Amino acid sequence: MIIVKLGGSVISNKDEPFSFNEEAVKNIAEEISSFYPEKKFVIVHGGGSYGHPLASKYKIREGMGGIERMIGTSITHQAMLELNGKIIDIFLSKALPAFSVSPSSIFIMKAGKIAYGNIKVIMELVERGFIPVLFGDVCLDEEKGIDILSGDNIISYLEEKMDVEKVIFLMDVDGIYDKNPEEEDANLIENIDEYISIDSSIKKFDVTGGIENKIKEAMNMRCRVYFINGFMRGNLSKAIEGKKVGSIKEADKSYKSHQPL
Repeated sequence: MIIVKLGGSVISNKDEPFSFNEEAVKNIAEEISSFYPEKKFVIVHGGGSYGHPLASKYKIREGMGGIERMIGTSITHQAMLELNGKIIDIFLSKALPAFSVSPSSIFIMKAGKIAYGNIKVIMELVERGFIPVLFGDVCLDEEKGIDILSGDNIISYLEEKMDVEKVIFLMDVDGIYDKNPEEEDANLIENIDEYISIDSSIKKFDVTGGIENKIKEAMNMRCRVYFINGFMRGNLSKAIEGKKVGSIKEADKSYKSHQPL
């Protein structure tokens, strides 16, 4: 099984609320269709310009509040369902049996992580040939009442519990850089393992506030992990085929997936 993360910066324009990059998602779906049904997939997408502005507006990360925050929580969830629906529709149009799975219905959080997850439905969907499509969502939290569950945390949980061949993060840049990729002297890090072994500080990756977390999550995964440009047609196919593209975290040598790496 391959997990593909559609980054919020790929599926939407972060500077334009409720924008949707339809062409980018179409290209992604077309590339996946070339490998389905021989390969099994789970899709996880970010909130982009749908979820993040609303989550910030209603201060959901602060936990339960009054009725206004509760309503804001529902509004944010509904916005994510709307974005999810747009992605599902495109996948269906490409003859891919995408099936929406709402994370708020199967996960409960605690201290920023998933404390409980009923992933049997995901496993059964994959087994039957469906492509589950999950997303960053508002979830119940045992301590705070409510919190934001990121798509990256969902991926980490699924990778730990399921038989995953590889994880592919689609970004709006070519991979992980040693500094802000907009700087002229920024260098693409092709092998993350080697770079981390040279300089154990991950802070330098945290250009956008989310890169550091992605790197930490990836380093804890057992399978091979790719960070690639989701706008470059053909990149996703290369990663699925196991070719060299973007930035790669190699699989742990002790990890034996039932699927070829």
